[in-house]
Amino acid sequence: VTPDTESKGLHTFFEGKTSFGMSVFNLSNAIMGSGILGLAYAMSNTGIVLFLTLLIFIAILTAYSIHLLLKSAGVVGIRAYEQLGFRAFGQTGKIIAACIITVHNIGAMSSYLFIVKIELPFVIEGLLGHKSSGEWYLNGNYLIIIVSLGVILPLALMRQLGYLGYTSGFSLSCMVFFLISVIYKKFVMECPVYSDNSTQTSISAVYSSDNDTCTAKLVTLTPQAAYTIPILAFAFVCHPEVLPIYTELKKSKRMQNVANISIMAMFVMYLLTAIFGYLTFYGNVEGELLKNYSTADTLMLCVRLAVLVAVTLTVPVVLFPIRRAVLQLLFPEKPFHWARHILIALCLLFLVNLLVIFVPNIRDIFGVIGATSAPSLIFILPGIFYVRIVPEEQEPMKSRPKIMAIVFAALGFIFMVTSISFIILEWVTGHSKGIGGH
Repeated sequence: VTPDTESKGLHTFFEGKTSFGMSVFNLSNAIMGSGILGLAYAMSNTGIVLFLTLLIFIAILTAYSIHLLLKSAGVVGIRAYEQLGFRAFGQTGKIIAACIITVHNIGAMSSYLFIVKIELPFVIEGLLGHKSSGEWYLNGNYLIIIVSLGVILPLALMRQLGYLGYTSGFSLSCMVFFLISVIYKKFVMECPVYSDNSTQTSISAVYSSDNDTCTAKLVTLTPQAAYTIPILAFAFVCHPEVLPIYTELKKSKRMQNVANISIMAMFVMYLLTAIFGYLTFYGNVEGELLKNYSTADTLMLCVRLAVLVAVTLTVPVVLFPIRRAVLQLLFPEKPFHWARHILIALCLLFLVNLLVIFVPNIRDIFGVIGATSAPSLIFILPGIFYVRIVPEEQEPMKSRPKIMAIVFAALGFIFMVTSISFIILEWVTGHSKGIGGH
């Protein structure tokens, strides 16, 4: 494909510079979100077999939606999500695509920084060995500002997304450490059976009795099972990052392979985390897996720190597509300029910090945003872009690929309505158990 003429020079300077391996690291890091912490809880509400079925289903759908996106981009030689929107629906399509990416990724950045705000003070307390008595360095609000300026901003100022392959690789290795620790804990921890006197019974004793709490369920459905599909779908959202990574890949024809390997790697990590987290705590598993482990446990303290490093290093990767969307909307014909590049990064980080510091119920707000933006990015936009952009001479409207794309987009609308309905139902009934977002 020739350099992207329609995106007016954006990213063309770096086209074809990033290796296959670095691209896999970047896309895997974009997929890997804080949602991994909620997967064991999701499994406890559906059972192992149903969870596995849903995970396979969502992974295949994600690979298919990336296929649609790449096919649309390849047909017209465009490698910007916003420009695909412009090609499909004119200026309105461009604005809608840019807004959805911006809203979704600001939501993702906020959820990552929210984890830093909550968990980092506990990690520092654990390392120092004393409880907080009002010290500034144990205040989550100050800590996220320091992390944003000291770690995230320098990485976000990189001109090329490909350079972040190194930090993405390190971020993924932190999550592999988290996974290994979860697996290890399964074999050394007893299943906690909570009774009135808070005694803990061993797994063998539980199995020998009729206690249901520490028995693995193959198939089950609890009222909270309604959250499982949204958790899984959001756990695979990486679509805003696909086209920037595609733009920088050395051999662009290999992008679908990059996507398939990244999705497969994350599928394995998600499945192992869910299974071993669930088989450690069974029915007692918390909405965020780390809450089940003692804060006095040295290994899990290191794991908490590793998870914090991983989510912090993911923020710059998520920021790139927002900056690109802003540039496409406000400066579509301007060449690259460092002042704009830096200013947009500063403004975005300032906005996200404000949200995380001043909005107490940030998860509720981004629950609604997530329920609308994630189905749009995974299902609706790739489906309708494909139908509108791929010419009828190449694939008639009644051809199987286009009918599948229409069904795929329709599935997204159903998914969106269902997700929003469940969130409203949760607000009305007041049943909630803090689940990790993307």
